Amino acid sequence: MQNRGMKKWRPFATMPEQYRGLQEVIKKQSEIPQPFLTEDQMEQINFTLIEALHTHKKVYLTYYNHG
Repeated sequence: MQNRGMKKWRPFATMPEQYRGLQEVIKKQSEIPQPFLTEDQMEQINFTLIEALHTHKKVYLTYYNHG
């Protein structure tokens, strides 16, 4: 018996248009609206990222949707 490989796990990929459509639906479900940031907030984020780049420290950005 011949191994079918990954084909058996890709039932929706048989029709390329359908596969692209499903990928687009999945992508849109994970989208988050861009937050409105003040000039001060953008400057603070920029400063934090530049500082982390030069000191090789990790930075975690968190966005809370208040809407």
